[in-house]
Amino acid sequence: MYSKLSILFDDARWEVRQLKEEQFDIYDDNMNPIGQATRSETHKRGYWHKSFHCWLTRREGERQYVRFQLRQMSKDTNPGCYDITAAGHLSAGETVKDGARELEEELGITTSFETLVPLFEWREDASGTAKGVPFIDRELSYVFGLVCDTPISEMKLQADEVAGLYEADLSSMLELFEGRITAVEAHGIRQGLNDLSYSTETAIVQADHFVPRDRAYYIRVLQLLRSLT
Repeated sequence: MYSKLSILFDDARWEVRQLKEEQFDIYDDNMNPIGQATRSETHKRGYWHKSFHCWLTRREGERQYVRFQLRQMSKDTNPGCYDITAAGHLSAGETVKDGARELEEELGITTSFETLVPLFEWREDASGTAKGVPFIDRELSYVFGLVCDTPISEMKLQADEVAGLYEADLSSMLELFEGRITAVEAHGIRQGLNDLSYSTETAIVQADHFVPRDRAYYIRVLQLLRSLT
């Protein structure tokens, strides 16, 4: 049986966790602000919130490439899936301009918001379970593109978020998500066991290796990226 002291201690630890947990601005179905909530409460109750997406591309001769990350296996949702080059939620009080910090945090790239090219806004309404806990994820995402010639080998990946970074021929990736081919060869780097070193890697990627979204999202991103270089 718990003593009164242990109950008070458990309550204090719960309050500390609540204070440390990220807070989001939350919205109704018409994106009218309705307050703030913790990350867990937002996903438990399915509140609309906002996120930032940025896809990196570059051109080499006649070929254009798109870059994408590999999510760490420790992520609570979609571990080990390929995903947007850099992305993240907007915390309470942040604007979309603040989202540019994700590029530095996840990839070690310092750039101003003004260098990003707005592509579109995307609403996503998804549900599932994360580590056995049901969630409802309703996001309005601001999607951007960035031309980046920095070699992948020079990027610094955020150890607890990004397991690897790859690039593949953009036209081939478009064919992949349109269902015209089944796999694409990608080249990149993968974090070593000590999270400080990287090894080069060639990967064969398929559409279902990416975070499950409406394929129209990926197709639209790739189509619009073609106009950036």
